[in-house]
Amino acid sequence: MKKINILYIFVIVLLFQSCSKDINDPSEEFPSLQPASLDMNAGTWRPVLLTGPSEFAVAAPIATTTPDYIAQVNEIKSFQTNITARERNSVKYWSAGAVLRWNEIMRELVALHNLPPYQNPDGTYPFPSANNPLAYPQFPFANPPYAARAYAYVAAAQYDALVAAWHYKALYNRAAPYTVDPTVTALIPKSDLPSYPSEDAVVIGVTTELLKLLFPGDQEFIQLKAEEHRKARIISGANVRSDLEAGEALGKAVAQKFVTRARGDRAGAAIGNQTLWTQMESDAITRGEIPWISQETPKRPPMLPLFGRVRTWLFDSLTMITTIRPVPPPSTSSQQFKDEVTEIYNYSKNPTREQIRIAHFWADGLSTYTPPGHWNAIATEDFVKQNFSEVRWARNMGLLNMSLMDAAIACWDAKFFYFNPRPSQIDSRIKTTTGLPNFPSYISGHSTFSAAAATILGHIIPSRASAYNDMAIEASNSRMYGAIHYRSDCVKGLETGTKVGDYAIARARTDGAE
Repeated sequence: MKKINILYIFVIVLLFQSCSKDINDPSEEFPSLQPASLDMNAGTWRPVLLTGPSEFAVAAPIATTTPDYIAQVNEIKSFQTNITARERNSVKYWSAGAVLRWNEIMRELVALHNLPPYQNPDGTYPFPSANNPLAYPQFPFANPPYAARAYAYVAAAQYDALVAAWHYKALYNRAAPYTVDPTVTALIPKSDLPSYPSEDAVVIGVTTELLKLLFPGDQEFIQLKAEEHRKARIISGANVRSDLEAGEALGKAVAQKFVTRARGDRAGAAIGNQTLWTQMESDAITRGEIPWISQETPKRPPMLPLFGRVRTWLFDSLTMITTIRPVPPPSTSSQQFKDEVTEIYNYSKNPTREQIRIAHFWADGLSTYTPPGHWNAIATEDFVKQNFSEVRWARNMGLLNMSLMDAAIACWDAKFFYFNPRPSQIDSRIKTTTGLPNFPSYISGHSTFSAAAATILGHIIPSRASAYNDMAIEASNSRMYGAIHYRSDCVKGLETGTKVGDYAIARARTDGAE
């Protein structure tokens, strides 16, 4: 086992380096955040979990004429006098926006951990443990449902924390150090946004606290990023140390509400047990259907069969069953089912070059940041062009990622309620292009995720709605081109994801930001 662990760590290091390069390099060119609007009324927007923006108190700042404040300004000047090229690059990097950069880091962590464990010598499979995250297999296994949940908690918490920050910014109205003291050089674009509490520090505080829960084995890396971010804000001239301290404390306080919710949202029980897995198979047989069976050798336990019972953000459990859950798939004994199997066989036998390209572009399989992460990357590229404020970034990423998590819950509810077999299980001649997920077929996760994302993003940026819809359809079709899903999986996945996205739009229309 020791040799296996060493090899595993070596592979992880290589993957981490690869992920870091793939994800971070293109983003180096993102411009500094220069919002078209400061959204100074954001302190009145409706939060997700906070009872109100002032639920957690932030003490009034010291006056800018006090010796303590002057000493903090002098700290900035000292850093700027001795600034290195690396520090200057760090300032530029973080100036693109706190929400943007920490979302990138999240995607990096998801890609690092998106690896299933190898089987034990006896053919069973170990499960990662949050109580011992560095033991093999490392916690977490950041599969699509886990990733969607992680993105959602961080994004929603960032939004609530920034709503609170904007409330106190308006209340105290302390100017940025480069405004207070004209001898402080502004190394990022100047802003009239009050500096206390620091919005960047709020994001640092809330994000690092949640990442302790979600990625407990990566704390050294996370804290290094946090320290780099803090220092960049001081060197930039945008914040004094007390701005940062107040912001980070506020962020950490807000984070605890989300940590409490996460610990009770039933995700910890989503793995289920052998008795449950067997019962799901038996229920499908009782209905007269062919049940899904893992196609791996040895058979791997299904991926999070109870994730469909996890607590949602945008609607309740009754709505899930009565409104969101799709109708049953075509019976495995029906002619429609046989026709759909034939269609997928034909795709697998004679794929075009364009179909192969599409299948691989949207695959988002192991060692990637997953389909929810893919849509986060798409949103990032477009949000940058909109010149959103930091708090609006957080609001929009929160809406997107709550929608993606609820899409995961809705999708997994359908998958394990119907327990439908994959095309390659029915016809052994069908060979998939991009691997075979270890869970039932109906409905398509890619389709559900993509439609949910496209729906809420089209509301946020109406001029891009048609493009998002086209992307969602292409992502959905990619699963047929890859011989992974039937047409009905994809069609109903799109329908289900659209329903989820509509609930996100309903929230957007009532949160005070429009």
